[in-house]
Amino acid sequence: MKQKIYNIVSILFGLLLINGGLDKFFHYMPIPPDMPEAMTKDFTALMEISWLMPLIGFGELLGGILILFSKTRALGALVIFPIMVGVLLTHIFVAPSGLIIAIVIWAILLWIIYDNWAKYLQLLK
Repeated sequence: MKQKIYNIVSILFGLLLINGGLDKFFHYMPIPPDMPEAMTKDFTALMEISWLMPLIGFGELLGGILILFSKTRALGALVIFPIMVGVLLTHIFVAPSGLIIAIVIWAILLWIIYDNWAKYLQLLK
């Protein structure tokens, strides 16, 4: 039962990342009207660097696709980790209103990392 829950949560997490990555390219999700001014400034600054948002979007897409499949889930967690650090720091320092969601997403990522810990240890040998 635990494995089924883990797989379902991992697949939902992967789909969330794919959705976020696709939005970086196609801009189909509306921008919330009540977004904090500091968050708007940060996004504007990120958009000024023309290659950065596509790079983040590609990382989200690749990480999400890899997380969908149990065989590549460990690699997907490594790909998405730096992006998730940015998400967490953004919600800690810029937009604390979304911190609960960021923590839940981090909990899922840490669960995936914990479940694949033996695979990561082989990288350190």
